[in-house]
Amino acid sequence: MTSPDPYARLAGVYDELVVDPCHSDWADFLQRMWAEADVRRVLDVCCGSGLMTVQLRDRGFRVTGVDASPAMLARARELLGADADLRLAVLPDLPVDETYDAAVSTLDGLNYLSLPDFRLTLRAIAEHLRPGGWLVFDIHTAAVLRLLTENPLIAGEQDGSTYALSSIVDVSTGRCATTIMLTAADPERSFVEEHVQYVHRDEDVQMALEDGGFAVIAVTDEYTDEPTGPDSLRATWVARKNADA
Repeated sequence: MTSPDPYARLAGVYDELVVDPCHSDWADFLQRMWAEADVRRVLDVCCGSGLMTVQLRDRGFRVTGVDASPAMLARARELLGADADLRLAVLPDLPVDETYDAAVSTLDGLNYLSLPDFRLTLRAIAEHLRPGGWLVFDIHTAAVLRLLTENPLIAGEQDGSTYALSSIVDVSTGRCATTIMLTAADPERSFVEEHVQYVHRDEDVQMALEDGGFAVIAVTDEYTDEPTGPDSLRATWVARKNADA
């Protein structure tokens, strides 16, 4: 059975089967970028199981994590401890009252938003950033749509579990529905979940940022200083809130 929480079952194996060990390098990229920027308080949007949250916290930042999945937040609290500032938030609603120096969203969390909700979410984030505050997020690119169109079924085995990702892609709208099936030796760990993501055009992302009161600083290939190319699967967008916004 599928679940209304798209991460209800995946959360239990997410860190082991889904996530590359990338967050330390990504956090280093952010720390270098903010070295002279007086960034102290960070909002981690779509924080998931807290992998970026803990990296930023361990580098001295004060971090608030928000996510729509109770299961993922439970995993994050196991990692970060009972005192961690973690909140349930279904975007574009953002239940925070504080003002932050920066906001981040990693591992294509914002791809789960339709374009209207993406626009509203950027506006909501801007409301909680100080003037000149930073917004850094990564999203899938058109190259991902091509990859999944050419490879609608991806399957494999890891640590005694088999998994299959079956994707249905609508290139015209950028919508991708992926069914994830995990079959584990322990039946309690087996599950089927559906995840729907949207790959937005660069011009739509640019317009949404400008409408939200941001100026785009850079668009690079996955937390590097290299510009994106036609084969880039993940683009990192760096923007700053306008000083008069």
